[in-house]
Amino acid sequence: MTAVPFLPARLETGRPYPLGATLDSQGANFALFSDHATAVELCLFDASGQQELARLPLPAHSNGIWYGFLPGATSGLVYGYRVYGPWAPALGHRFNPAKLLLDPYAREIVGQFAAERESFGGLEHDADQPDPRDNARVALKARLVADTYDWGDDAAPRIPLADTVIYEAHVRGLSQLHPALPEPFRGTYAALTKPALLDHLSRLGITSLSLLPIHQHADEPRLTAMGLHNYWGYNTIGFFAVEPTYGSGQQPAADEFRDMVKALHARGIEVLLDVVYNHTAEADECGPMLSFKGIDNASYYHLDPTNKARYLNHTGCGNSLNLAHPRVLQLVLDSLRFWVTEMHIDGFRFDLAPELARNPDFYDATAPFFAALQQDPVLSQVKLIAEPWDIGPEGYRLGQFPAGWSEWNDQFRDTLRAFWLHQWPSRGEFARRFAASSDIFQQRGRLPTASINYLTAHDGFTLADLVAYNHKHNHANGEDNRDGHNHNHSWNCGVEGPTDDATVLALRGKLKRALLASLLMAQGTPMLLAGDEIGHSQGGNNNAYCQDNPTTWLDWAQADADLLAYVQRLLALRRDWPTLRHAIWYSGPSDNRDEADLLWLNEAGNLMTTDEWQRKDRFCLGIRLRGMASPPCLILINAEAQPVTFSLPAGSWQVLLASEIADGVPLERRVSDCAPLPAHSLWLLVPAKLC
Repeated sequence: MTAVPFLPARLETGRPYPLGATLDSQGANFALFSDHATAVELCLFDASGQQELARLPLPAHSNGIWYGFLPGATSGLVYGYRVYGPWAPALGHRFNPAKLLLDPYAREIVGQFAAERESFGGLEHDADQPDPRDNARVALKARLVADTYDWGDDAAPRIPLADTVIYEAHVRGLSQLHPALPEPFRGTYAALTKPALLDHLSRLGITSLSLLPIHQHADEPRLTAMGLHNYWGYNTIGFFAVEPTYGSGQQPAADEFRDMVKALHARGIEVLLDVVYNHTAEADECGPMLSFKGIDNASYYHLDPTNKARYLNHTGCGNSLNLAHPRVLQLVLDSLRFWVTEMHIDGFRFDLAPELARNPDFYDATAPFFAALQQDPVLSQVKLIAEPWDIGPEGYRLGQFPAGWSEWNDQFRDTLRAFWLHQWPSRGEFARRFAASSDIFQQRGRLPTASINYLTAHDGFTLADLVAYNHKHNHANGEDNRDGHNHNHSWNCGVEGPTDDATVLALRGKLKRALLASLLMAQGTPMLLAGDEIGHSQGGNNNAYCQDNPTTWLDWAQADADLLAYVQRLLALRRDWPTLRHAIWYSGPSDNRDEADLLWLNEAGNLMTTDEWQRKDRFCLGIRLRGMASPPCLILINAEAQPVTFSLPAGSWQVLLASEIADGVPLERRVSDCAPLPAHSLWLLVPAKLC
């Protein structure tokens, strides 16, 4: 295939919108933003991307956009840019036309960054001096693609937040070791089109699959030098391109990704993407020059106002993308809209989300990014989830995102862990988190569903490791175990790591089941970490970002069948009993106790007193819930190390779940007057007349 049918001496004028490369029946229009450039060349390559065939100046320039039209261009053309301008790091400018640059709007990227020295804009010994070596041989390049995918009758599931159960997973880790998958499809998008995984997700009962980053990313040079990879993918270089290494090679990776989305939608499962718009793979002044840094460094990045040769680093990754600039904001919005309209994505989880609203230092809840999303007719209709912290000034912003957003609630995580595993938070603190952290969200006019409740996530211990390790074991990451959280609220139950001790294993099982029951019965939007339902362990590594190996790949052959059945039962109960999915704030106790929508009870069956809420020596309570048009439920919690007998409200009660039992199914199903809860257990009861 010939990528360029002919090599014209010059480009036609073209048009400045849309940005990126746009194909039509006559050829391709190219438009690139660079406010400070003095000239831009479009560089054409052969189909392999190895031989540079032509350099054609973009002939037109207006409002910071350089543009031109290439007649006769077709799908498959490989191209890049050389951008001319001042090399003046002290002023924020790092133009270096010796470096071929990737189009920020590239839909398909040719090549993989391998930390070659010629891909760096500055000299190795002095990053503030330009490196004159040409990098075209190894540079990342864009390939023109024509979108002809047939979506058929695909439709977004549009799951209400009140009914949503999120399942966080990594494309490769989820399927790499699945024995029922053919070898070519393991670890790929295609794996999620196969019954082996689709059936698992359907039977499990989750509604929304949240995928770790699938935007094309680059490995950090430090990891490359150690022979490791950025497994999680939080180092984006292509905001419009799918990560090709998750493709099976049977078809273009983007089309395989679309097949995956369509297959999940057919099962009624949403697809959410974890997206990284807070920084790019170009790192700091010593990092590579792949795209933005050489196109217009001073516009794309937040620079240190006292020394513009250096970057503000609110992300911990070397740089911070400047969404306060209108064209950078446009890039992000165009990218998000692309994933919804062209790839049928149902929502996004934004990594280090406060950084998206900084200008440049301080977080602003009225930032242009939020305003743009709220008025956008496409993006305002999908799920928007924030990781509500970064490492910049006052970077912890839980509860401070606009209406319509949901947020990862780390206070729920830490309180639930500490309550069940260490018995130190008060019952009052537990109750606040269990009731969707009303102290954080309700006072700001947010709904309970704004709280994304979770026990574990990709970043931290798995559930199995949470009850098996007191300390992190991250030595394989090559950082002398310095990386990762030190305060995990974990408990090894008496033995650090694997054990054959039946007593220890039984205790670990009880704690896992009690934690899971608390998560899935709490008010708010629950999120499960993939693998927790089958007992996956990472060997105590609580920061496995660079472990692309069996440490992070789910070991399906060793799946805990009892735990899986238990989680399936929990999710079925949540789905079948609307009271467990209460979408508005509870009013709490009223003059008519029988009609109250929420009652907090002590073990004697009486309303909790102020003193009881604050006591540090009791860790048991009852919760009676009643929805507006739903039957009541009674949740009994005993996080103590000894049995507790609860006095029950009048009547006969059916026990639907007893967490101390491996599958959760109670041996004795009906109780009245009192309920003898074993240590470390949770029961769910409903009036017997309803069963």
